[in-house]
Amino acid sequence: MANKLKVKEPVPTKKEPAKEELENKSGIFDPEGELVVDVYETDASFVVLAAIAGVLIKDMDISIEKDMMVIKGNRGDPHDGEKKYFHQECYWGPFSRKIVLPENIDIGRAEAQMEKGLLTIKIPKNDGDGKEKIGVTVS
Repeated sequence: MANKLKVKEPVPTKKEPAKEELENKSGIFDPEGELVVDVYETDASFVVLAAIAGVLIKDMDISIEKDMMVIKGNRGDPHDGEKKYFHQECYWGPFSRKIVLPENIDIGRAEAQMEKGLLTIKIPKNDGDGKEKIGVTVS
């Protein structure tokens, strides 16, 4: 069973599909952006840092199941309507990222914070090495 951090399911936005989306009706290669993250550890925590400017908390979903964290969301285009781009680098629409987690963490104490467009997820490390001893009895 996945543990959820305090973030709600993305709210679908109604927009016209792009030409590429119309040409690809199979759904196999639907475009989805990949979230860029920094992942590091401190003495006390495992930390995931992501710049997610323009995304509302209600449009994000962060879940942890076993050794995998999944961050999903939707970055709505602030300038709806017809546009003729000269150059476009900003990704608008759904995005996701899967991150493999180490074994020595306590996902029950995970915390997520969003400040100034920067998402910080901290997962404290377990006090021990994550291993348990199994006693053997003689019969």
